[in-house]
Amino acid sequence: MGILDALFGRTKPVRPDLDQLFGVPSAALTLEAAAGFKPTGLGSVCFAAVEGGAFSEVERQVRALLDADTVNGGVPVEVSQDGYGYTWLLARHTPDQLPELVNDLHAVNSELEANGFGPQLLCSIVGFRNNAGQSLGLVYLYKRGSFYPFAPMPGGTEKRNSPVELQIKAMLGNDLRVEQDLSRWFPVWGAPGL
Repeated sequence: MGILDALFGRTKPVRPDLDQLFGVPSAALTLEAAAGFKPTGLGSVCFAAVEGGAFSEVERQVRALLDADTVNGGVPVEVSQDGYGYTWLLARHTPDQLPELVNDLHAVNSELEANGFGPQLLCSIVGFRNNAGQSLGLVYLYKRGSFYPFAPMPGGTEKRNSPVELQIKAMLGNDLRVEQDLSRWFPVWGAPGL
């Protein structure tokens, strides 16, 4: 950052650090011990699809990579589009296979990034749930290189459980790079895996 950037209040954008995803299993231990949230075994990656053969080929490679687990009895990856036109890839594992789920999410992000489609990546989500039925998603913002908790209220309404989100933020400060700018904690209503 140069002197003019400092004078005008400009900052360098945070570079994506996909290895931050590998902190999720450690954070899961904290979530379970401190708040009773357990992994669901569901995780998803969201990206903006683009037209063209190159992107279609990369998307096919990513699906083949994740579907490789079906040989061992795994469930194929599910692909969906939301109301905004974003594509979601949902990976399923058993709740005790959180490291494998994180590896899958990392592989999808890495494959898209390596093929020049990093700017299309939006976020990755790892799902959790407590005994009271409260869902929680740890959302990794690709462009920010940070996480935030998203806790939709049970019952299908588009309301957030903000006290739970702030509680989780305080808990995970030592485990993950938590997004400090709360205005970037975007709701991901209806995200696969929540």
